[in-house]
Amino acid sequence: MAQASARAKGATFAGLARPRSPSAMVEAAKRWFAGGLAEESEQRRLFPWLAVAFGLGILVCFTATNGEPSLAAPLLVALALSAAVPFLGSRPVALALVLGLAASFLGFSAAVLRLRIVAAPVLARTTIAPLTGLVEALDEREVGARLIVLVESFGTLTPDRRPTRVRVSYKKALSLKPGDYISATARLLPPPEAARPGGYDFARDAYFRGIGAVGSLVGKIEVKPPPRPLPWQVSLAAAVDDARNALTRRITDANGGQAGAVAAALVTGKRGLINAETNDVLRAAGIYHVVSISGLHMVLAAGVVFWLVRALLALVPGLALIWPIKKIAAGFAMVGVTAYCVFSGWDIAAERSLIMTLVMLGAILVDRPALSMRNLALAALIALAREPDGLLGPSFQMSFGAVAGLIACAGTLNRWMPPREGASLLARAWRFLAVAVLGTLATTMVAQIATAPFATYHFQTVQPFGIVGNALTLPLVSLAVMPAAVLGILAYPFALDQPVWWAMGLAVRGMLTISGWISGFGHATLVVPAYGSTALCLLALALLLLTLPVSGLRWIGLAPAALGIALAATPPRYDLYIDREVGGAALRDPDGRLAILGNPPAFVLEQWLKADGDSRKAGAVSVSTKGRCDAVGCTAGTETRRIVALVKDKRAFTEDCERASIIIARRDAPKGCRAGLIVDRAFLAERGATAVRFGPDGPVATSARSPNVRPPWRRVMAEASPVPSTPAETAKPPDPEIDEGDPLPDTPSDRPQ
Repeated sequence: MAQASARAKGATFAGLARPRSPSAMVEAAKRWFAGGLAEESEQRRLFPWLAVAFGLGILVCFTATNGEPSLAAPLLVALALSAAVPFLGSRPVALALVLGLAASFLGFSAAVLRLRIVAAPVLARTTIAPLTGLVEALDEREVGARLIVLVESFGTLTPDRRPTRVRVSYKKALSLKPGDYISATARLLPPPEAARPGGYDFARDAYFRGIGAVGSLVGKIEVKPPPRPLPWQVSLAAAVDDARNALTRRITDANGGQAGAVAAALVTGKRGLINAETNDVLRAAGIYHVVSISGLHMVLAAGVVFWLVRALLALVPGLALIWPIKKIAAGFAMVGVTAYCVFSGWDIAAERSLIMTLVMLGAILVDRPALSMRNLALAALIALAREPDGLLGPSFQMSFGAVAGLIACAGTLNRWMPPREGASLLARAWRFLAVAVLGTLATTMVAQIATAPFATYHFQTVQPFGIVGNALTLPLVSLAVMPAAVLGILAYPFALDQPVWWAMGLAVRGMLTISGWISGFGHATLVVPAYGSTALCLLALALLLLTLPVSGLRWIGLAPAALGIALAATPPRYDLYIDREVGGAALRDPDGRLAILGNPPAFVLEQWLKADGDSRKAGAVSVSTKGRCDAVGCTAGTETRRIVALVKDKRAFTEDCERASIIIARRDAPKGCRAGLIVDRAFLAERGATAVRFGPDGPVATSARSPNVRPPWRRVMAEASPVPSTPAETAKPPDPEIDEGDPLPDTPSDRPQ
């Protein structure tokens, strides 16, 4: 059968290769395509495409709708399509199309339902007012802490306009703990949107996390008794977070320094104590995914529990012969990994990895292959049904992209491994070492290639020595760090864990030493220019086509891959970036690099630099050589002989409106202003952060938001009436402790191996 199939494929390829008439070539292509579909159906590889269709429906809902979509309409369409399935048994192509459409409408419905579940008010503008609420979660940092507060009251806001949760920071050392009911003065502002067109939108992520404002606490914090008994879910979540903080402190105390901070993050997922320098070192070595509770942690935790239970049961010969110890071990591993996910905070990346791990272990219980594309598709469907918004973030894209690439290449990777020859101890040891090294190198390379489109799109960075970093550190993590973590957690209730954490710290120090060595290489981290969503969609389609099929149809993926790479390699570069709050701008200087105009925030400026493929930090960027500033504003000339004016005082409008081509202002420009492009308060309120390209026909502006389109995370805020605030609001300068949102969304460099 296989030989006949191979002969048929060879004949088809030969027919396509021979010079023939166009009609004959079309007919041969049809036969090749039909043969490929038949093979896909025979190998049961069409099911994964239902997950793709489900995700496509989610994507349409989140990116193409304008207004509040109906929930009943897509559900009714999906129901009608499903009802037609029994009548299409003899028409496989029509059946596949109907199932795909039904899955798409179900995905659309899941997205609409998610929007309705998480809907909550978002703060409309910067406000200083008294805040009372419950501390749901607390992350200790090198200085102070960051809190998630379930809001009871904020100023005079009514419940329909008051954020449900806020994320606030506090500079001073705190004696607070999760579950405390606090009262303090807070300076809050709306969750910040993207700093540039196509950039990371923290406001969107905050909306789906139920966070309606971010800011800082000022003055004294008072702990009070709660006004009413807390729901059990809130109490449980606070207790778990308090236990995580206690274990984090215990691990850091046992090791000290950054080794203790990294070791604690590996166990509890609390990364606040890791400083910026260590984060940069880990990223440069390509192993930052190790400190993000995700696929690697879940697989290793489940694997350690699975191995321990199976080994203990195998010690009893009677049990090993009578009981299905492999299935029993898989059951214990499922319980253990679920408990670990709960303890580690149950964040988005960990939950997604948990679902994937549970599906793989569940396959063992029903005697199915644990690692298969069907299981991956099932895990994706469950994860997307529960949190459809995860599709838009890098964590989901990179996690499932990496695993899809590994599954697709599993057969090839196995053939590259050394054969099972030689019964001597030396031969077995050599094979074990070779498989460990080659397996780590091969799987790291596959995972990096599969995740590269998403990593470069979201973070604009490439770590060329990541394969070296993973090859040198992952064996240490797998064989020493994570087993010590499991042993330490088991010993923790007996207060016998300190020696284990100390030993784990030694392995972590080795990991940091290796990472520091790799980060010292020249160009260990490369910054690449940001490319658009069209290129990302083409590269994602190419990944799907190259990994999901088993037939020759997978080579169709080379076409979108080539086009996507071409678009990504030639991204559009902007000549002017404008801050959404008009704190300043960045203008391209004659040397081709961006320079400052005004005083843009450091975080925003670094986002612009990365998007431009510039690795400089904000402090290294100079003022525009063609710029001049005074008390009322700044002006700068461009290479195209245009004048850009940044207005700080309304007195500057009189002159700038006459001679400037582009006006940038925090207030509304006067009527009759003759500038070709006016980016003022009304413009930015409608469009957000803006970038400009100087074309031959004049400046062309691109904004973070389309005009007259309000996504849900903007719609709630826009419909809220002005928030009462204190007079101090207008006089108080920006608080440096207020986060611009996490610079790296979700779990930034989540690249599971």
